[in-house]
Amino acid sequence: MGYEVLARKWRPQLFADVVGQNHVMQTLHNAIETDRLAHAYLFVGPRGTGKTTTARILAKALNCQNRNGSEPCNACDSCKEIVSGSSLDVIEIDGASNRGIGDVQELRDNVRYAPVRGPFKIYIIDEVHMLTREAFNAILKTLEEPPPHVKFFFATTEPQKVLTTILSRCQRFDLRRISVADITSQLQKICEAEGITISDDALFAIARGAEGGLRDAESALDQLVSFRGKTIEEADVLSVFGLISREQLEGLADAILDGDIPAIIGATAQIDKSGKDMQRVVLELLDHFRNLLIVLHAGKQTDAFDLPEAQIELLKKQAAKSSDGRLLRIVDLLIDADSRMRYALSKRTLLEASLIRASRAATVATIDELMKQIATLKTGSGTPAVVQEAPAEYSVKKKSSDNLARLQAAWPELIEHFCKGVPQAKPYLMDTLPLRASETHVTIGVDPEFASEKASLENQRTLLFIQKTLTGFLKRPVSVDFDVLAGKAPAQPTVMLDKQQYYENPAVRSVLEAFSGDIEQVRK
Repeated sequence: MGYEVLARKWRPQLFADVVGQNHVMQTLHNAIETDRLAHAYLFVGPRGTGKTTTARILAKALNCQNRNGSEPCNACDSCKEIVSGSSLDVIEIDGASNRGIGDVQELRDNVRYAPVRGPFKIYIIDEVHMLTREAFNAILKTLEEPPPHVKFFFATTEPQKVLTTILSRCQRFDLRRISVADITSQLQKICEAEGITISDDALFAIARGAEGGLRDAESALDQLVSFRGKTIEEADVLSVFGLISREQLEGLADAILDGDIPAIIGATAQIDKSGKDMQRVVLELLDHFRNLLIVLHAGKQTDAFDLPEAQIELLKKQAAKSSDGRLLRIVDLLIDADSRMRYALSKRTLLEASLIRASRAATVATIDELMKQIATLKTGSGTPAVVQEAPAEYSVKKKSSDNLARLQAAWPELIEHFCKGVPQAKPYLMDTLPLRASETHVTIGVDPEFASEKASLENQRTLLFIQKTLTGFLKRPVSVDFDVLAGKAPAQPTVMLDKQQYYENPAVRSVLEAFSGDIEQVRK
């Protein structure tokens, strides 16, 4: 017998052998055990996750002559025929090449005949979404009321292309992308059985490149054995499949977070020189920064990661250098780079420019960070410092025991802050004015012109933001409500300030450079 590729040799023959799809296998196991079998099943999922394999195992289990619980014996004549593809009772159809109405009409005519050996005649239609609309319509009636001895198993990577009338007649099972850990474990098992020596980093690189498809990972391992023999290192995987090493990826991420542009340019040149796939590099970085973002919010919960523990620890160290606001800006830039990469004349130039922008985003303070820093600035006397930017928490120079007077004096500044936090409410907030203020409650007057929009101001997000701002301003918890003014709200005083002194402020200057902005006017 000739050489058999690893993906075929190691194709699962039992439900227990299927990797990473326990939720599907358990349901099928229970259905067989309790004899609650549907007449049509639809297996959905990305390539290489086990859709057709699961359909074949289910077919073997239903027609097995010596079934062990829910598992086929793989030794009886029926099982052997199904494995070899010679069974007259299990008919596999390629939906891509047998997609016309004539093919389906032939199927419909043949379902009336009883099975030859087993209790069921089973039709497995792969890539079922490729069938034409006419073919789907021709099979509808048969699919809804098939003979008792007929079962249909469909497999597809694109369920959205299958008619809803077909979907509604099937039990659907969604197979997930297989985790890196599960792929690595299965590859390790195969290597041990096949006498292949492979490093952990090489296994991880193969699993990473497979993108959730075990068949792709097994095919990649087969190709590597042909290339390097039975001793494989990470460098072999990287050179064959155009991936960058984990160390390169982590080093590039460090350079971005540190704003080290020379290191970024050097790393990009090395990537280009070694012939790596530039778009793949962007996707790898995107996944890495997604992990950094999750690290900031996941705490000790590591279920969100499909990574070894050692790499999670490194992610935590890198995440400590940044903030979620900066990481979100980097992720946005990488998403933009990915969408533009396929059309770029010079992929290297686009990658360099995108990574330099990402390094600037990683080192330039966000607006929220500036607001927090400005809000905490104090003079030597302990009174709030005069700042050149609208702070997140408001204090006023003018001290007054009268809450209402304090609010009215600071209201123009407060309105500016409200409009930044809830911009959709800006048209209705501009002509408001505090009417009443007690120790625990503030009533804000609304211009009669916008009386009909009072409900818009009272929506939960707007109300909570205003309450939070006023609580910070008054330094005690307060509730807020709105009331319509008897007349039009008086115009708020506006004092125009000199812009030059603000250009000289380092915090303001860094914001202007980051957003290529300018100061139009400064109001107090």
